[in-house]
Amino acid sequence: MPVQYTSIVEEHQAVRNNVGIFDISHMGQLIIEGSGAREWLNTMLTNNVDKLDVGTGQYTFLLNERAGVIDDLIVYRIEQQKFLLVVNASRTDEDFAWLQKHPPVEAVAAATASEVRISNRSANFGGVAIQGPRVAELFHALFGDDVDLPPRNHIVDLPFDGTNVSVARTGYTGEDGVEVFFRANDAVKFWDAALEKGKSLGLKPCGLGARDTLRLEMCYPLNGSDLSPQRNPIEAGLGFFVDLAKSKFIGREALLQTKESGLQQKLVSFRMKEKGPPPRSHYAVFQNGERIGEVTSGTLSPSLNWGVGMAYVSASHAKIGAQIDIEIRERKFPATIEKKPLYKKS
Repeated sequence: MPVQYTSIVEEHQAVRNNVGIFDISHMGQLIIEGSGAREWLNTMLTNNVDKLDVGTGQYTFLLNERAGVIDDLIVYRIEQQKFLLVVNASRTDEDFAWLQKHPPVEAVAAATASEVRISNRSANFGGVAIQGPRVAELFHALFGDDVDLPPRNHIVDLPFDGTNVSVARTGYTGEDGVEVFFRANDAVKFWDAALEKGKSLGLKPCGLGARDTLRLEMCYPLNGSDLSPQRNPIEAGLGFFVDLAKSKFIGREALLQTKESGLQQKLVSFRMKEKGPPPRSHYAVFQNGERIGEVTSGTLSPSLNWGVGMAYVSASHAKIGAQIDIEIRERKFPATIEKKPLYKKS
């Protein structure tokens, strides 16, 4: 996926106002299956896999022993004993190796441990994300007026031009949308069909640049920037996707210690108060002349027409409405810590 096809702003506005399509074939796709798959996955992921019915998915984390984020991902229960993990492209091999490093025999009953199978289908499967307020119209143009759009966080298999594809009601933009997964040799066929059917709807192919501005307006974290092996989900404000009531998962004890001792830093969202250069990752954050943290993500928001970003700051300074300064090219520019998300549909 390129940074842009035409322009980041044009692609961004297409998603906010009409519909855009992203090639997400670079994302990893791992399959976990077998009679012990559910029980074992629950020891590897933070969210509660037991809550998934067949055909549903949830956002979750893969943690190291220190509760640092190896990856954030979506897990779908695609059959009673079969799960699809859609993981970040740069983490696919690391995730696969981490899962293989923790054999099920240590986590589930010996009778079912041998029935857990882990496979990496990433090279043989692709995907697209179709996002925007006109997604339902494009969905029906592709699959038929009599086919129901799946509910939020659900996944269904649908026939398409002589093959089958999986359609999930998920996305990373803050708009309504679907993610469609298919075999690699069907990728061009589906992409071309979507572009043709979407012409009248204002569909535009979108790149990495628009993906970043869209997700930042919604304060969705980016792995490798806002999330890392040195940060845990609670610091990132994503504790909702961690079920500490589960008796066992990797990183749980470290998270319990974090809750007991209190957070040292929190991930906050901010908005610049003046027009000027946009904030970028690694820029220092100050308050009353004291350095209190560092920007992890920043951009010029096409929807808000202001500089926006996220930063880890010391917990005592992480108050909504607090005034801060972002150091940009040795100058300090004023900003305000804001409630998430930064962009709200009218």
